[in-house]
Amino acid sequence: MLGLATTFSLTLLAVAPAATAADAQASATATGGLPFQVKPVVTFKSPWAMAFLPDGNVLVTQKEGTMILFDPATGTRRTVSGTPAVSSKGQGALMDIMPAADFASSKLIYFSYSEAAPSADSRVVLATATLDQAGGTLKDPKVIFRGQDASTGGHYSGRIALSPDGKYLFFTSGDRQLFDPAQDPRSTLGKMLRLNLDGTPAAGNPFAARGFHGSVWSYGHRNLLGTAFDRQGRLWEMEMGPRVGDEINLIAPGLNYGWPKASNGNHYDGRDIPDHAPGDGFEAPKVSWNPAISPGGLAYYDADLFPKWKNSLFITGLSGKSLDRIALDGENASKVDHWDMGERIRAVRTGPDGALWLLEDGASGRLLKLTPKR
Repeated sequence: MLGLATTFSLTLLAVAPAATAADAQASATATGGLPFQVKPVVTFKSPWAMAFLPDGNVLVTQKEGTMILFDPATGTRRTVSGTPAVSSKGQGALMDIMPAADFASSKLIYFSYSEAAPSADSRVVLATATLDQAGGTLKDPKVIFRGQDASTGGHYSGRIALSPDGKYLFFTSGDRQLFDPAQDPRSTLGKMLRLNLDGTPAAGNPFAARGFHGSVWSYGHRNLLGTAFDRQGRLWEMEMGPRVGDEINLIAPGLNYGWPKASNGNHYDGRDIPDHAPGDGFEAPKVSWNPAISPGGLAYYDADLFPKWKNSLFITGLSGKSLDRIALDGENASKVDHWDMGERIRAVRTGPDGALWLLEDGASGRLLKLTPKR
């Protein structure tokens, strides 16, 4: 989608299809009321997630299992070799990606993907590798955590967050569309996990002495598709609900978030699920959606380019074709902005200069840069 003042730069014409006059008019009409300029930068094939590296380059994962290294300054891109085999059936994908805190020296990255199991099943995987940027290669890939096998093709989750102190990985493991494992203490499905940097369960996890898997930090989750820490070190999580009921949660250790016993949505076949209610023993979401937006990605914003939006969460909508801003106030959150972006939006990240960057979903998903209107 083009903002009114947006143009393609010549350096990007080789990697992004040129817009026709009709495209420009349609995009300008669609985004004319937005409080930011939208600049299409480059097109990817079914992108899933992105991460900025310290030098400003961007790593983008694509559903079928390829990883792209893209330089926004020059428009150059290359396919990174050495990625593992990915089972991309259903909701499977090469998923999240995150540079290590010491990436500038170690070149280590964390990434997640769906992997075929020895049977007809599949599982979510968390792995590490060293990125050789000059050679465009992943070296020494190593699986550090494998989720449980499941025969379904969805709800892998697979989002990665690094704790503010740099000591722990928080990793999301969806319920794999199996419902009950989210409440099963022995299962890692439907859980927020806290791991050491080598993928082993972190000491001090709240349920370790109560018969739970040692990595579990919180449970009762469905499909956790976004995680982010705020400036005070609080962990926020976004998950896709069933039939409506998409939600934002403030994650705290030892809490049960209710799924599938409580939800602000209903089953897809119309059966009722009890809503969250005071005293039900479950932690209620801070924000939920009805109608659904089918959230795809989440980012915490605290940069200076959009000063009025500091200390906000940004949520992308797939079915909603939207970008939402959620204002944070301590442990409270509230919806404040909802923008129609005209396309399914898969991911959002804050760039080094404070711009917001979005990835559209689909076979020709564009990377969009959002900056203030002049």
